[in-house]
Amino acid sequence: MATAKVLFLALISLVALQQVLVNATFASNMKCTWGKDNCQINDDNAKLILNKWSGASIQGINQFIYGFIDMRIKLVSGHAAAVVTTYYISSEMKEVNDYHDEIDFEFLGNETGYGNYYTLHTNIFVNGVGNKEEQFRIDWYDATSDYHNYTIFWNPYMVVWSVDGNVIRVFKNYEDKGIPFPKYKPQRVYSSIWNADDWACQGGKIKTNYTYQPFVANYVSYQEKSCLYAGPKSVQTCNDPSNWFFNSQYKQLTQAQIDTMNSIRNKYLVYNYCTDTKRFNGSFPAECSLPMY
Repeated sequence: MATAKVLFLALISLVALQQVLVNATFASNMKCTWGKDNCQINDDNAKLILNKWSGASIQGINQFIYGFIDMRIKLVSGHAAAVVTTYYISSEMKEVNDYHDEIDFEFLGNETGYGNYYTLHTNIFVNGVGNKEEQFRIDWYDATSDYHNYTIFWNPYMVVWSVDGNVIRVFKNYEDKGIPFPKYKPQRVYSSIWNADDWACQGGKIKTNYTYQPFVANYVSYQEKSCLYAGPKSVQTCNDPSNWFFNSQYKQLTQAQIDTMNSIRNKYLVYNYCTDTKRFNGSFPAECSLPMY
C-alpha cells in the first residue's frame, strides 16, 4: 500500500521530501475536543463516531503558516445519509467580526444503492469570506472500503487539494490582482463527524437514519510538515523566502499533474462556483476569469 511519503512525490521531489517531511502521529499532534466517548486516539490511529447522542471532533496541537498536511481516512460505510465528515485547516474563529482563513475537505454521506455517491466538498475562506465551493462525486474510488490519502498543500503560491496523490483542485495566489490569499494567519488541523441533515443530503430531503448507528470514520498515518507558529514574529519567519516551500519547484504544477487533475475534474466535478450563473447573476468572483494554475 502506498504511503504518504510516496504520494507526496506528486508534489515535491524525493530529495526535498527527505529533507522536509517529518514523522507525526495522531497521538502526538492531535487531541479530542468534542464527544469524549465518541473520540478515540491511539498512537497513529483515530476514530470519530456519530450516534444519536453526539458527534466528535479532533484538532491539531500546533498552529502553522504554510505546509503539507496528509492523513489517510476511511469514511463511514453503508447508509450514511446526511453524515458529514470534515478534514480542514483553519485559523481561530470568532463569533463576531470573524475574519478567519480556512481550507476545507468535507465528505457528505448519502444513501446506499446505485447512483448514490459520497460528495467531496472543498472550499477556501480568506478573511472570513468563503463562497468558493467545488464539489466532486466520489465515483473514481471507494472511499469507505479502504483508507485513502487526503492532502492539503499550502504555500505562498497556491493551495492544492489532493486525493491519493492526485491533485483535484488548485487555488492560486492572485494577490497582485486584488484577490485575497491566506498568508498571515496561523492555522491548525481539524476533523469532525456530525449530523447535517438540514442540508447535506439532497438538499436536506434525506435525514440521518440512526437505525444504522454508530457511524464511524477511521483515520491512520498522520503526516505534517509545516512552518510552526510560535508568536507574531512567526508571520515574518514563515514568509521568509529561504523556507523550503518558497522553492521554485512549488510555484506551479507539473504538466502530468495538470493532465490528471483535468481528467478527474472533467469526469467527477459536479459543482463549481465559477460556473454558477444563477448564484452570482453573471458577476463571478474575480479569480474565475483567471487561470487556475
